[in-house]
Amino acid sequence: MAKNLDLAANKQNAIAFYRTAYLGEPAQAVADYVGAEYIQHNPLVGNGKQAFIDYFEAMARDYPDKRITFVRAIAEDNLVALHTHQVWPGNDEYVTMDFFRFDENGKIVEHWDAIQGVPNETKNGNSMYE
Repeated sequence: MAKNLDLAANKQNAIAFYRTAYLGEPAQAVADYVGAEYIQHNPLVGNGKQAFIDYFEAMARDYPDKRITFVRAIAEDNLVALHTHQVWPGNDEYVTMDFFRFDENGKIVEHWDAIQGVPNETKNGNSMYE
């Protein structure tokens, strides 16, 4: 288990990392928030820091008008979970769940995620965010 259990700092750093990369500065996000390694579990992104940077640079180039809102962040031990709402060009909306593992220095070293389109209607009438 990681020695760094500053849960509030880990939550803030996970959000800052994701926001920085998502809004077009993935190399800066990696430099500021990633540890010695970066293990990726998203099947669309390669393993390692450079693959992450390449993926987010392409997203910034191809989808410059995308937006993200961080709905909630939950931290436990050396893990942070983020729940986000993303709006892409054409007003396509997505809900994401991202999980980040931090090393003993408080740096991100592993990532898992899941993404789902936000439906126009639901059988229960509940939003995907509240």
